[in-house]
Amino acid sequence: MGKRTDFLYLSEEDMLKAGVLDYARCIDVEEEIFGLLSKDDYRMGGAKYNSHGIAVSFPKESDIPGMPLDAPDRRFLAMPGYLGGRFHIAGMKWYGSNITNPQIGLPRSVLMVMLNNVETGEPVALMSANLVSSVRTGCVPGVGVRHLARKGAEVCACIGAGPVSKACFEAIRIEAKDLKEVLIFDIIKEKAQAFADDVARKYGLKASAADSLEEAVRPADIVSVAASSVRPVNLRNEWLKKGSLVIMTGRCNVDEDYYSSAKIIWDNPKMHDVYYDEHLLLPEDKRFINGIGVQIYRMVYEGKLPALLQQPGLGDVILGTREGRTSDDDRILFIAGGMVIWDLGWSYELLENARRMGLGISLNLWTDPYLA
Repeated sequence: MGKRTDFLYLSEEDMLKAGVLDYARCIDVEEEIFGLLSKDDYRMGGAKYNSHGIAVSFPKESDIPGMPLDAPDRRFLAMPGYLGGRFHIAGMKWYGSNITNPQIGLPRSVLMVMLNNVETGEPVALMSANLVSSVRTGCVPGVGVRHLARKGAEVCACIGAGPVSKACFEAIRIEAKDLKEVLIFDIIKEKAQAFADDVARKYGLKASAADSLEEAVRPADIVSVAASSVRPVNLRNEWLKKGSLVIMTGRCNVDEDYYSSAKIIWDNPKMHDVYYDEHLLLPEDKRFINGIGVQIYRMVYEGKLPALLQQPGLGDVILGTREGRTSDDDRILFIAGGMVIWDLGWSYELLENARRMGLGISLNLWTDPYLA
C-alpha cells in the first residue's frame, strides 16, 4: 500500500474566519520573515534564488483563434518559494489578472496559494489568496514604519486611493502611534475624498483629499506611494522634509539629489539585483523604465550609487547588522517590491489558525498512489 495524501482547501470565507484581516498579527509575522530573509533562510526561483516569479504574457495581435491579446494588467504569474524558520514550507502563489474583471463582478486579479510539504512535495493546503496578498502587501510598509519612521510621526501622505494604498495605510496606522492627520492624493480626487472620509469615520483622524501631490507630501512625516502602475509618481526633493520616511510600494521617481542625502533601505537587495540583471538584457532604450526602484537601478548603472548588493535590506536593520534610522532628521527611503515568501509566511500562519478552528474542506489527492 502506498501513502494516502489529503490536503486542506480554504475558501475566502474560511480565510476571513482564520484572521486574514488581522493586520497587527500580520505585521509581526512579516517582521519575523524579514529576519529569515537577512539570514538567507529562504529560496525563490531562478539561478540566484531571488527571482520574483515568472509571467505568462500575451501578444499585442495574433492570427491564432482564441489567443488572448495583450492589455493592461493582463497576465498570469507564478511565484514559487521556500520559507525556513518555524514555517519550513514550500509553496507558490499563482494568479491571473485582467483589468476588465470588475466589469463582470470579479477582482482585477484572482489569486491562489498552494503550500507543499518540503520533504515530499505533497500538497498541504490550497487557499484563496486575494486577501492574503493584499494584507501582506500592506503590512510590509507597517514593518518599515516600525523600524524606520521617526518617533512621534503625526502626518501621513497616501499617494493613491486604490486597494493597495488602503491596505498600506491600515498597517501604517497601527505602527504610527501618534498619527493625527492623513493627506490623500489621487489623480481622481473623488476617490481620494472617499478614502479620506472612510479614514475619518473609522479612526477619528483628520483626513482630507489634497489638491496636488505637493500639498500632500510637504507636511508628511510618512509618505506612502502605492498608486497605479499606469504612470509613475514624481516627487521633488524639496517637498520631502527632514525626518521623513518615503515608502515605495508603487512606481515612483524622486529628484536625483534626494539620494545623496537620504538613506535607501530595500526589502531584499538580492531580488533587486536579479531585476537589475534582467534590465541589462533589454535594449538600452528599454532599460530602467518599468518597476519599483528602477531609477536607483539606473543610478547604480551610471556609477552614482553603490552596487545593489552593497546596500542594506530591512532585515539587516531589524537584526542590527546594518544601520537604519540614527537621527530624527534622517530622511529614509524604503522600497518594497513584493516577494512570495511574505505570502507563504502569512498563509502558513492562517493555515495553523484554520486547523485549530476546524475550518476548510479536506480533499483527497490519492488513497494509494498509482505510480508509487
